[in-house]
Amino acid sequence: MLAVKLAPHRVVAAYCNGKRSARMLLCLCGAHEGGESLQQLMTDIRRTPLLWLLVFVPLVIFGEHAWHEQKTLLFVLSVLAIVPLAALLSRTTEAVAERTGDAVGGLLNATLGNLTELVIAITALQAGQYALVKASIAGAIVTNTLFMLGGAFLLGGLRHHVQEFNRVGARFQSSLLVIAVVALLIPSMVATADGAAGRPELQTLSMTLAVLLIGGYVLGLLFSLKTHKEEFAGAKHEESGEPAMPLATGIVTLLVITVLVALVSEVFVGSVQAAGEAFGMSPAFVGFIVVAMVGAAAEIATAFSAARKDRLDLSVGIALGSASQIALFVAPVLVLLSYVVGPEPMGLDFWPGAVVMMLIAALAASILTNGGRSAWFLGVLVLMVYAIFGVSLYILPPMQ
Repeated sequence: MLAVKLAPHRVVAAYCNGKRSARMLLCLCGAHEGGESLQQLMTDIRRTPLLWLLVFVPLVIFGEHAWHEQKTLLFVLSVLAIVPLAALLSRTTEAVAERTGDAVGGLLNATLGNLTELVIAITALQAGQYALVKASIAGAIVTNTLFMLGGAFLLGGLRHHVQEFNRVGARFQSSLLVIAVVALLIPSMVATADGAAGRPELQTLSMTLAVLLIGGYVLGLLFSLKTHKEEFAGAKHEESGEPAMPLATGIVTLLVITVLVALVSEVFVGSVQAAGEAFGMSPAFVGFIVVAMVGAAAEIATAFSAARKDRLDLSVGIALGSASQIALFVAPVLVLLSYVVGPEPMGLDFWPGAVVMMLIAALAASILTNGGRSAWFLGVLVLMVYAIFGVSLYILPPMQ
């Protein structure tokens, strides 16, 4: 119902007018009346054809009931609907980040973006598609670390010769990621090397590690946002002449858009398996690449846009913050939720290929962020590693 009530012309005007997006997005939340003239609205629409895709949001929700058996069609429509919603989420997050700073802004965007991935994973858990869930977890970590970070370095470097970012914050996030990935690797190594797959002790180990990881995530937030927050301040940026979005309005707007993304994501996960078969993709490739990419669409849009505006602190914060949040929080929460919503408990053991890719991605993030500087060719190298992973997984999928 919420998606049907969205007025596309209001949304388009919001995105196209910079900070004016704050005033227009207030209309979505019912907190502001008025708007632009019809002539201005038409101009905004012509300037931003990407947001024409918002018509697919109500179409997807309607199609879930009208064309329930047309899985491939629903898959394509849901992807087309998530793209403009990601663009709106990108613009609003940047406006909120101007109020909170890049560190908190990056955390906020990563959290809301991962909420979408969490909804997708929970839906798959309920269906007992544990292979898809684990592939999406591993894929999200690798996609956020390599694709998002590499793309930000490339796009930012093409516009700015050399970019700098807060090395302390980046090293903090990358260190968290390495530790979290090590914790995820232990059950996988034990299951493979010791032949412990299926043993109840392995599930007990997974549950214990899940609790430890969540505790580490909470302590990390306390460290970065309270006790040592001065170390994580990003570079200051020029103030615009237009009024900034009120913080409360921005948060409410972000939540509204995230709910819409979650609604579309439910349709997406219900059709992704059938569509994957139709396109010749294995379940591992679907989860590792497709689900991870679509689930992170909002974060990717924000990270790339921020890098082009020389706000690399925000880009790095989103990329590494999202990856570490997946490993430290989302994956453990899914393990605990599997006891409630899944047909059986899920462990933290992954197939060997996923283990290697996650470890390489975490180590690469640690090395890349050590200097606090980037250029476009560094982004090319990172994207090449991600492409190698994707091609290998497509041509030689793991044995399920």
